[in-house]
Amino acid sequence: MAVVSSVIVPYTSYLRVYEPLAAFPEAERDHWARYARRSDLPTAQDELRRALADLLPTPPVAVPVHESADAFVAELDGVVCVCPWRTRLRGWQALEAMAGQYPEPVLDVVLPPVVRLQAAADYERWLERNPDARPWIRTTVWHVPVRWFTLFDDEEREYEKGGPGEGASAGTPPFMRYRTPMVQARRRLARSLKTLREHFEEGPLTEGLVDVGKWLEEFHPRSLVELDYGGLVHALSGEQLEEDRSAADVAAAVAALRSGDEETADAAYERLADRWRAVRARQTAN
Repeated sequence: MAVVSSVIVPYTSYLRVYEPLAAFPEAERDHWARYARRSDLPTAQDELRRALADLLPTPPVAVPVHESADAFVAELDGVVCVCPWRTRLRGWQALEAMAGQYPEPVLDVVLPPVVRLQAAADYERWLERNPDARPWIRTTVWHVPVRWFTLFDDEEREYEKGGPGEGASAGTPPFMRYRTPMVQARRRLARSLKTLREHFEEGPLTEGLVDVGKWLEEFHPRSLVELDYGGLVHALSGEQLEEDRSAADVAAAVAALRSGDEETADAAYERLADRWRAVRARQTAN
């Protein structure tokens, strides 16, 4: 059952892949087929609240003891697709990433060394039994990586103001997302990568695109790819969200590069960089 709470957990964005039921082994396929018929499907906020609740005990539970049996559900051309949470796997991966993001004294306060060491040992044993495991969800905080926007077109942008008022949006939070078929996402990423490599040396942006491309290749070709602003909609004003055309800015920059118009490409990239630089700066603000 979905967890009901007035507390909004910020400020995470998501890149998700929803695979058709046919992509799963038969036993798992039956589980997801039954799951998709539920009327009380949980939300991304429910997922975050459950994960944060594990950090409250002493010592905290760094990674769930059991893998989640929940998923997000969507349809693509009338076909049911699911995006398993795989909270345990993502928890292990997040712990690995934290080691490079925070000083060790800070980590020791949040997650004691003994907790981290046990989680790392559990992950190593688990990987021996599941060497090909990969998450269906990627997350980041306080921004959306530029490379994610290369997968989408501005026409796929969906924005709902939500909030108080009348009609279908009354009492609902705002949301911003993009959705596209996997075949389109792969094609756009490949074109962007080709253009960047023709104009620049290998660097963080091209390496990031290669990483995302390899990840997408692991999924069924008839999957649905989604970029969800998640909790970031609560860090941005309604006016900022209305004006946010990040996917269009990325597409304009790549198209300008392709035609040799570096001035237009620089202008489009600066619009994008300025927008997300201001948002990300709030992470360290008092």
